[in-house]
Amino acid sequence: MALPPLLTLQNMQLTFGTTPLLTGANLTVNPRDRLCLVGRNGSGKSTLLKMAAGLVEADEGERFVKPGTTLRYLPQEPDLSGYATIRDYVEDGLEGADQAYRIPYLLESLGLSGDESPANLSGGEGRRAALARIANKTHPFISMREGDLLMLDEPTNHLDLPAIEWLEDELKGMSSALVLISHDRRFLEGLSRRTVWMDRGQTRDLDQGFAAFEDWRDRLIEEEELEQHKLGRQIAREQHWIVHGVSGRRKRNVRRVKELADLRKTHKEHRSVQGGMSATVVDAKKSGKSVVRIENVTKGFDGRTIVDDFSIKINRGERIGVIGPNGSGKTTLLKLIMGKLAADTGRIDLGTNLEPLIIDQKRESLNPDWTLKEALTDGGSDTVIVGGESVHVVRYMKDFLFAPEQQRTPLHVLSGGERGRLQLARGLRHPSNLLVLDEPTNDLDLETLDLLQELVAEYNGTVLIVSHDRDFLDRTVTRAVGYEGDGQWQVYAGGYSDMVAQRGEGVTARRALDKAGKSARKKSGGPKAGSTDVPNSAPKLSYKHKFRLEQLPKEIAALEAKIAAMTEKMGDADYFTRDPEGFMATSEALAEIQDRLDSLEMEWLELSDMQAGAAS
Repeated sequence: MALPPLLTLQNMQLTFGTTPLLTGANLTVNPRDRLCLVGRNGSGKSTLLKMAAGLVEADEGERFVKPGTTLRYLPQEPDLSGYATIRDYVEDGLEGADQAYRIPYLLESLGLSGDESPANLSGGEGRRAALARIANKTHPFISMREGDLLMLDEPTNHLDLPAIEWLEDELKGMSSALVLISHDRRFLEGLSRRTVWMDRGQTRDLDQGFAAFEDWRDRLIEEEELEQHKLGRQIAREQHWIVHGVSGRRKRNVRRVKELADLRKTHKEHRSVQGGMSATVVDAKKSGKSVVRIENVTKGFDGRTIVDDFSIKINRGERIGVIGPNGSGKTTLLKLIMGKLAADTGRIDLGTNLEPLIIDQKRESLNPDWTLKEALTDGGSDTVIVGGESVHVVRYMKDFLFAPEQQRTPLHVLSGGERGRLQLARGLRHPSNLLVLDEPTNDLDLETLDLLQELVAEYNGTVLIVSHDRDFLDRTVTRAVGYEGDGQWQVYAGGYSDMVAQRGEGVTARRALDKAGKSARKKSGGPKAGSTDVPNSAPKLSYKHKFRLEQLPKEIAALEAKIAAMTEKMGDADYFTRDPEGFMATSEALAEIQDRLDSLEMEWLELSDMQAGAAS
C-alpha cells in the first residue's frame, strides 16, 4: 500500500512585478524520496523550495504538509547574525540535549573549530556552519525518520572536496526524504532517484535520477520544437486557404478564421526554452612553448610550509587542475605558478609572451553599486570593447543571458549565478593566452557550466583551474596537482577520477585527508616510512613491467647524454650570433628531450615503488 506524500504543492503561481515566475508549478515529495530540483538560474527553483518550506507564499496554489512531518530547510545564504561563535549557532539549533555529543564530530568533519566569529566568516564557512546546525537538529542524519523531509539549496557551494564527499556519505545513510538543489553533477548523480525540471514557470517530473535527466530534457525540447514547426506549417496552410480558398458556407469560413486566430495566438504565446550562452574567447598571440618551469620550490608563512620541494613544467595548451581542501594553499601554489609570488627556495622560470586572464572566486572586482551596463562597459557608454572591437552592450548582455531591461540593474541585487556570468562576461572581453579560473563553478547553473567547459576545451592557450567540482575537473583538465598534506603536492595525469585511481584512495573525509597529511607522501607518490596510508595490497610486477624497469635506465642515460651535449653547444657564447635560428631550434629540442626525461624518470620511480611493494 502506497504511503501518502509528505508534501504537496499544486498549481503554484507567483509574479514579481509584471514578470510571472511560476505559472502552475507542482511538487510532490513522498517518504524516502531522493529528489533533485534542476533548471536554469532564475527559473524559480529556490523560490519553489522556499514555498515548500513555508517561507514564501504563492499568489495562487495549494500547499499541504502531512501532519507529523518534520521539515528542515538549508537556504543558500544562511543568517548567522546574533551569535558570538559558530558553536553557539549550532547549539541553538538543538531540540534535545542528547544530540550535543555530535557537535564536535560535525564541526571537525566540516573543517570548523567552533570558535569562529560569524562576523568574519567566508561564504564557505557560513555554509558549513549551517550544515552542521541542520545535521545536528532533532535527529542525526543516519537515524532520521521516514517522516522527516530535508530540503537543501545549493549545499555544496563553497565547500571543498572533503566536505562535499563527507556530506554525500551522510545523506546517503539517512532514511528521510530529500529535496536537493545543486549545480554539482557528481553530487546529484550520487544522491537523486527522481528529477523535477523547473522550466518556464512550470515543473516536469522524471521518475529517474539526474544521470538520466539531460538526455530526457533534450528529447523533450526536440519534440517541442517539432510540434512548433508543425504548428507553423498548419498556420501557413490555413492562411493560404483564407486568402486563396474557394468560398464555402459562411458559417464554416467563420469557424476556420477563428481557429486560425487561435492557432496564431498559441504560436505567439509559446515560450521557447531559454537559449544557451554564446560567449567566445578573444585569443592573444601565442605564448612560448614553455609556460612555466618550477624546480624544487618551497614556500611558507609564519613557520608553516605551504609548498614543499615542488616541481612541475607546464607547456602551452595544457589544462592543469589544482585540487585540495580549503586552507591547503591552493591560491599560494597558483600565485607561485603564475610568478606572482616569490619562492623561499627553488627556481621559477616563466615563459614568454604570457597574457593572463584571471577569473576569481570572490569576484572582488565587482563594485556592488555599479549597474550591469557600467560593469560591462567600464563606465556608462553603450558599447563593450571585445578584443579591440565595439559591440553594443545589449547584444553582449544577451550573449550571457541577461535581459535588455537589466542594463540599469545594480549589481548588489543580482543572484550568485548572475554575478558569476557577469564575471565571465567582463573577463572574456580581453585577449589572453593563459586562463586562470579560481573556483569558477560556484553559483553557475548546469547549462552555463556546459558553456564554460566548451570554452576551456576550445581555448588555444593554457588553463589553470582551482575547483572542488569533480565532474568539471574530469571534463576539463589534462593533469591534476593534488594536495598530499604537510606542504606536499603531487602531479597526476588526467582529472580528479584519474588522480583518485592513481593515488589508490579517495578524498572521503577531511579527517582522512588530515591523516594522510600527517604521513605525507614522498615526491614520487609513495608513502613515507612509518605511514599507515598504504594500499591494502601491493600491485604485482608483471613481466612487461620487469622488462620495462630494465630498459628505462638505458633510455634515461641516453637522454641525459643528449641533454649534456646540447647544453654544452648552447653554452657557446657565439652560437646565437652565428646561427639564431639554429639556437632556437636547439632550445626547443632541448625542452622536448627534458620533458621526455622527466616522464621516463617518473615511470622508473613508479615501477621501482611497485617492485619494492611486491617484495615487501
